[in-house]
Amino acid sequence: MTDGIRPAAGGGKQSRTGRVAPGVTTENPVPLSVLDLSPVGTGRTSADALADSTALARAADRLGYRRFWVAEHHAMPAVASTSPAVLLAHLAASTERIRVGSGGVMLPNHPSLVVAEQFAMLEALHPGRVDLGIGRAPGADPVTAAALRRTVDGLGAEDFPAELLDVLHLLGQLPQGRAASATASRLIATPAATGTPQVWLLGSSTFSAQLAGELGLPFSYAHHFGTGITTQAAEVYRSAFRPSAVLDAPLLMVSASVIVAESDERAEWLAGPSKVMALRLRTRGALAPIETPEDAEQLLATIDPEQARDFFSRVAGTQIATTADVAVERLRELVARTGADELVVTATTHAVEDRIATLEALAAAW
Repeated sequence: MTDGIRPAAGGGKQSRTGRVAPGVTTENPVPLSVLDLSPVGTGRTSADALADSTALARAADRLGYRRFWVAEHHAMPAVASTSPAVLLAHLAASTERIRVGSGGVMLPNHPSLVVAEQFAMLEALHPGRVDLGIGRAPGADPVTAAALRRTVDGLGAEDFPAELLDVLHLLGQLPQGRAASATASRLIATPAATGTPQVWLLGSSTFSAQLAGELGLPFSYAHHFGTGITTQAAEVYRSAFRPSAVLDAPLLMVSASVIVAESDERAEWLAGPSKVMALRLRTRGALAPIETPEDAEQLLATIDPEQARDFFSRVAGTQIATTADVAVERLRELVARTGADELVVTATTHAVEDRIATLEALAAAW
């Protein structure tokens, strides 16, 4: 897993080794990256969850993964990652090589200047290692989103494209022919930048794919959401892509939820907590910390078997829960289907040891 793309100093155009065509081989695999939500397990604390994320980031760094991204979620008992910029400062200082980034910052929650300043500072502290992944969903319920903004204005994210242009301008990456707001155009994110974070647009829709292409930005698609339109979004992104000051060709990353174990049965058992979480999210049940596999097994046993089969055939919880060789085969199929330049893997487990074991097995087999 080699690092084929780095931000140029001063915000120059990023270069890469070229997109791997569908049918990627073991001799030339696309890079793997990691997405982590700092999950809080039952009987555990936020401090425990953040320490687990640090251990996972160090493992990813040691194993040669390209990036380690953290998400933004609010007021969720199962997620400790509420402030990506704060967590990333710690993770960058706790690792040596791996790129660190947000997967992502939910831009409607924050002023563009604040986001740009935070990530410009991270880039100054850790040159050439910082990614700013930006999303347009609030990552919270309406009450929490309103509390973050101190207003109910903008809850629908209609202003997202304009706010994104402001961030790009503040970081010196505004595409040619685009304009920032009158206020942002008078400001900069840091006094004398020597580099710039790599800005990615995140999404689970064709809207984000289209926008990323038009602005010439790297695009990360949330395949692990299970929307069923991953291939379509990839095609929309590539069709819409226009070369920009930072990228001369499309750069697509696709996510997948993966748990690897020594047997299918063990992997499925470890995936039980993710199934419980998916069930609660989709049925509007009470959100709670991540269950242990033992407790998840008992909870899932109370569901009508036919209803459970129907639900989990549509909402898997974990998309790939199997042995390393089968997981690699399925990930390669995902690359072939989407033409992805990079994959980012994520897992929901009660114990961080199981997430680390997954990264170790994938790195060895990939």
